[in-house]
Amino acid sequence: MPRSVNSVAKRARRKKVLKQAKGYFGRRKNVWTVAKNAVDKAMLYAFRDRRNKKRSFRALWIMRINAAARLHGMSYSELIGKLKSKNIDLNRKVLADLAMNNPEAFKAIIDKIN
Repeated sequence: MPRSVNSVAKRARRKKVLKQAKGYFGRRKNVWTVAKNAVDKAMLYAFRDRRNKKRSFRALWIMRINAAARLHGMSYSELIGKLKSKNIDLNRKVLADLAMNNPEAFKAIIDKIN
């Protein structure tokens, strides 16, 4: 019995990887072995950095909240502690947005917890 190979699926897999490598420089875009390695590495970076992005944004929000809180004579940790004790449930994303774009509302929150 002759050996059966599934060239259609093999070609489809390769086309998919080469399509993902579109826009890469040099042989990374059109040579199968190089493109496969480049795409694999790119996918690893994408997976890792989707998580790192959350980390970076949280750090940015904390910096913005701290800067706004210090304008009102309070540190970030004091502000968060008082918000928790008064059962005011605002997350850091919302607090940072208020601190940047709506300082009057942020001041109202500060006045409420003091």
